[in-house]
Amino acid sequence: MTTNNELRRITVFDTTLRDGEQAPGCSMNLPEKIEVAKRLERLGVDIMEAGFPASSPGDLESVKAIAEIVKGCAVAGLCRCLEKDIDAAREALAPAVSPRLHVFLATSPVHMEFKLKMTPEQVLEQAVASVKYAKKFCADVEFSAEDAFRSDPDFVCKVFGAAITAGALTVNFPDTVGYAMPAEFGERIRYIKEHTPGMEKAKLSVHCHNDLGLAVANSIAAVANGADQVECTINGIGERAGNASLEELVMGLRLRQDYFSADTKVDSTQIYAVSRLVSQVTGVKVQPNKAIVGDNAFAHEAGIHQHGVLAKRETYEIMTPESIGIPKNRMVLGKHSGRHAFEERLKDLGLAVDAETLGTIFASFKELADKKKIVSDRDIEALVMDTTVSVPETWKLDHWAVNTGSALGASGVIRLQHKDGRHEKLVSMGDGPIDSIFKAINQIVGKEPELELYEIGAITGGSSSQGETMVKIAMNGRRWNGRGVSTDVVESSIKAYLSAINAMEWDLGK
Repeated sequence: MTTNNELRRITVFDTTLRDGEQAPGCSMNLPEKIEVAKRLERLGVDIMEAGFPASSPGDLESVKAIAEIVKGCAVAGLCRCLEKDIDAAREALAPAVSPRLHVFLATSPVHMEFKLKMTPEQVLEQAVASVKYAKKFCADVEFSAEDAFRSDPDFVCKVFGAAITAGALTVNFPDTVGYAMPAEFGERIRYIKEHTPGMEKAKLSVHCHNDLGLAVANSIAAVANGADQVECTINGIGERAGNASLEELVMGLRLRQDYFSADTKVDSTQIYAVSRLVSQVTGVKVQPNKAIVGDNAFAHEAGIHQHGVLAKRETYEIMTPESIGIPKNRMVLGKHSGRHAFEERLKDLGLAVDAETLGTIFASFKELADKKKIVSDRDIEALVMDTTVSVPETWKLDHWAVNTGSALGASGVIRLQHKDGRHEKLVSMGDGPIDSIFKAINQIVGKEPELELYEIGAITGGSSSQGETMVKIAMNGRRWNGRGVSTDVVESSIKAYLSAINAMEWDLGK
């Protein structure tokens, strides 16, 4: 086994809040982004890409808000090689302790000819000019050659060398469309490393997409061939089939230090908590057989596997659940549990909250414990989620009732309280109890968004489990997520829909 003194340190560049968040259905509101940013900082990533400030005023403001809060790692903003993009990003990153301007320009023949309508010479000139312009405002500049793998390798080396001379401290080689095979990607990284002028003055980064399911394999091959930085996302979310999964990269390097002689500074015990958070705020569930963080990652059903694990865990487990932050259930929490035991469980789950928030969550825990005999870790995660990442409530649930049956149809009555103090009550008919209630809410709010997703499941097993509902609504080309939890599935549906409605009202009202 290689000793820690001999390990090469790999930089982790997390782009969950930018590349991950721009994937269809993965949008987050500002409180959700801030909570994810805090968890990423606690996780120990070196850089978090907070967004693409020039893409919208909302994105600029969210990057600025994250830059004001995050102090323990660098915060990056993405920019095209355009002065207006760089200006927007430097404005957004002004409060950051360690800002990074990340500029990109495509270098592949198909992108240069059909998207950019530029010659290679023009691309080289613009890349250099943009790095120089960004360098005026920020010491830490990264240049990315979009679609680098399908580009001429010697042209990429030429552009990278010029970008380094212009001041780039990191040059990024993306497999933008997930086309590469691991062996050839590793070879290409070695070639770029050896043939780029001035490469010793900068870090070489990789950004791999998962269109063929090889994003992590390609990133790992790149590290084996000299890459210094990996760009990745929590749970592998991202455009199309996603990005390289942070948790798989981190644990792959950590468990195989003997092979790679490399590691990251990520605190792996925080992985599970941040994975759960990202899944909850985006509404994108982690598949059960997902490596590292899937529900089945440490489950054993086959008898021979169960016997082996009981005899010696290492027979079928190459890592422990605790190594990624899945806690041992040392004590049962219920209605008689005290504040101290509850606080300790939060710490075990990697859920850090301030004293005021703790009081609010503990009160909710006691209320839930009166309804359930045992409160699970998933229940606790849900309580923290509801308290820490919710937007201001324009509309608040007062009470509801539904009447339904095979011969009756369905009717729903709901009473909401507006933030100005007034109450609105409405009765509506629908195809079912949920449809009737949602229609009533729409009439009260005065908007009719399209319901793009309605998904309900149980947080844990058993008849007393809380129902967890996820909804996505859309209006005028914009989308909002909502999530609700309750021991009553109708109520969890109402809470989820109101959560999305409040996100919409808050977003449109800013």
